[in-house]
Amino acid sequence: MYHLYWKRNLVNLWIGVLFCSMAYSVSIPFLPIFLNTEMGVNDHLELWSGIAFGITFLASALIAPFWGSLADKYGRKPMLIRSGFSLAVLYLVCAFVTDPYVFVGVRLFQGLLSGFIPAAIALVGTGSPEDKTGYALGIMATAGATGSIIGPLIGGVVSHYYGNRNAFLFSAALVLVSALIATFGTREDSFKKTDTRSHVRDDIKEAMANRPLYFLLILAGLSTFSVMILEPLITVYVLEMGVVRSQASLSSGIVFSAVGIAAVLMAPRWGRIGGRIGFAQVLLIGLIGSGIGNILQFFVTNFFGFGALRFGYGLFYASVIPAINAMTVEVTKPEFRGRAFSLNQSATQLAMMAAPLIGGLLGSWMPIRWIFVLNGGMLLVAALLLWAKGKEVFTASHKATDTDVHSAG
Repeated sequence: MYHLYWKRNLVNLWIGVLFCSMAYSVSIPFLPIFLNTEMGVNDHLELWSGIAFGITFLASALIAPFWGSLADKYGRKPMLIRSGFSLAVLYLVCAFVTDPYVFVGVRLFQGLLSGFIPAAIALVGTGSPEDKTGYALGIMATAGATGSIIGPLIGGVVSHYYGNRNAFLFSAALVLVSALIATFGTREDSFKKTDTRSHVRDDIKEAMANRPLYFLLILAGLSTFSVMILEPLITVYVLEMGVVRSQASLSSGIVFSAVGIAAVLMAPRWGRIGGRIGFAQVLLIGLIGSGIGNILQFFVTNFFGFGALRFGYGLFYASVIPAINAMTVEVTKPEFRGRAFSLNQSATQLAMMAAPLIGGLLGSWMPIRWIFVLNGGMLLVAALLLWAKGKEVFTASHKATDTDVHSAG
């Protein structure tokens, strides 16, 4: 029987994920400037900035399955506490570092000790009533999107008025609040401890043997890739549309945030729709809409039309992540779900690391407009594969759900 605290967990963990997401994105506007003015990096500043950003994603992707196995053995709440307090300390350290090599090392450990967000999603996904899972995961999807939107804005304001180092102190305070919320504001009554901690290699084999889960992991990475591949190109594309250079940063920020704003507005609604018609159908609709939305951007040459299409694309993209998370709950056994969501994090973190690099390379080889076509085509192919494998995914989903219901009874 589900405990009576699932709504309280949902509210508290939404706040925790929001603050964690904000804390990471706070440094986005000023990280290169911080390396230059505070660390004395003058040569190869772009390279240093890329390494400082990317190493966190890479470390997080590699270590996530390990933390997932510990979550399934000891519980998701201990992983929330472990990650929250560790990250708070590391953000605090960033405020006092003066050497670029040490700074990159701290960023490495931030990736290695991460895991708050997947643990929070796993706790909500496994601790909510079955008929509320889609709604709850849709709500959780808005937390990360909102934090990613608000974080850079707050980071720019704090660094401008109080200094870059104080912005890291602000991030430390945000994550500390998340850790305290996880410690005193969440419960995990329904957790079933496994006897032994599994090995990462065995977890990957089990995930690959679960074909619906394996397919969902690919889709998680692919959907994240479709958003992040445009990160280094949006500003350049906005300039090509005739926006004056002095307004390019603000204009590109608005356009890039349009996807996140749309996700905040629509993700809970998609969660409710998925609960009624099935999450595989919602995922299919989201992939088709996202693919068409990308391709249509090829034909737009003015800023306002481009921004409107980005927002429209975001309305459909908002369905993808909640549907993938809800289906992950459906196609995995309760004792494997912590590892499943950690593998999901690995897929998305690898995409977040690789996509801007590949986007930059493609942007140097071809007109940016054509990248929208490639991106849209990739999503439509994913939709076609989901449609072709739909029966298999549905069958596995229903079997897993039926097994969980009988075991709960």
